[in-house]
Amino acid sequence: MAKDQAVFICQSCGSVHSKWNGQCTGCGLWNTLVQESFSTPPGGLKPETSPSKISRLTKLNFQTLEAEDKAPPRMVTGISEFDRVCGGGIVPGSAILLAGDPGVGKSTLLLQVTAQAASGGLRVAYISGEESAEQIRGRAYRMGLSKAPVELAAETSLRTILDALKREKFDLVIIDSIQTLWSDAIDAAQGSVSQVRACAGELVRLAKKQNIAMILVGHVTKEGQVAGPRVVEHMVDAVLSFEGERGYPFRILRGSKNRFGATDEIGVFEMGDIGLREVPNPSALFLTSGERTAGSAVFAGIEGTRPVLVEFQALVAPSAYGTPRRAVVGWDSGRLAMLLAVLESRCGVGFGQKDVYLNVAGGLKINEPAADLAAAMALMSSLLDVALPKDCVVFGEISLSGDIRSVSRMDSRLKEALKLGFGSAIAPKAAADNAPFGVKSYDYLLEAIKGLETTD
Repeated sequence: MAKDQAVFICQSCGSVHSKWNGQCTGCGLWNTLVQESFSTPPGGLKPETSPSKISRLTKLNFQTLEAEDKAPPRMVTGISEFDRVCGGGIVPGSAILLAGDPGVGKSTLLLQVTAQAASGGLRVAYISGEESAEQIRGRAYRMGLSKAPVELAAETSLRTILDALKREKFDLVIIDSIQTLWSDAIDAAQGSVSQVRACAGELVRLAKKQNIAMILVGHVTKEGQVAGPRVVEHMVDAVLSFEGERGYPFRILRGSKNRFGATDEIGVFEMGDIGLREVPNPSALFLTSGERTAGSAVFAGIEGTRPVLVEFQALVAPSAYGTPRRAVVGWDSGRLAMLLAVLESRCGVGFGQKDVYLNVAGGLKINEPAADLAAAMALMSSLLDVALPKDCVVFGEISLSGDIRSVSRMDSRLKEALKLGFGSAIAPKAAADNAPFGVKSYDYLLEAIKGLETTD
């Protein structure tokens, strides 16, 4: 007989409680505990018994290993921006969690990835719990991918999916999405924390055992976090997020976890009528053409191994109300508050009675400290109503003392700017060494502001 055990599980963080509480002690949210019971019916999924001994032990010293064991093999899908974020390709036996807002294009991206991979000789299965096979075929036909040898299935039963994957040998499997699957070993609603955790665990275990590269599609919460228990993110080898603003055609693929590559790489796509188009040179996409206006500064940044030029736009206006507004899009609001304090304390420039608006053009989100100087120059340009030179890029980190600190890979930033037609830069002192063009280098933010005030 199956033995039932009732527990209360938080639907936000997955914490397990023995009794109901109004507030979850794990994440602090209210009214998120739901009663669920665990039972294993006859014939249900049971955990595999562990072997009595480990089958193989290897030494840490690479000199004792074969050459092919030094680096994991990669499966190149043919979508270079996707392969870049994965670390150069998908590692066989790895599990990847791809999350994104509804309608951002997750299914479109994965359909293109599977079509390219299958056309390159890999055996690929696309299993959807949200759409029928006919719907997927219709989308593939509109995108011109109907001839790709991708094997489709519309299924939500975990038992059925596992049986099919054990019978056949696949190189790459897509599960769209993990929230739609259900296991008959768990007495809980479809999409609940228990179901998501159990289904993800079984699929990851199968991927490791069968050496199948598996991509799980996940939903996100209204706060932008991956929905479901946090333990799912620990199970998989990589967590990718597909981001994009509603008003822009650009889509950013970003990695927040990757056991086989860097986590600071991004892939840039542009959504079109027939799917996603790769953008090999995102700098030209994020920059606006025409004359440079007051309040605009071009930042030379680094995303992973790729230099990217993006425009910072600032507007400083007299406050119409008692409390000045501070609004920022695409940059850290705490960083903006720190920068305004440095400008007032170290440079004598006050923004106390003015509204401040700062925007990163194109919908890109910048996390680099090297963007401090670009944001400061954009704010001062708007305040003084003086436009920066059209061919000028800006980068540098600002400390609380007002110093302009050096940043990494300054040569790469300047070479990217030169390639796009820029001929000058405002940067830290060290950037002037071996620069391909003229650099106005400063040690202190006050010196840079005085240089801006004398600009014609």
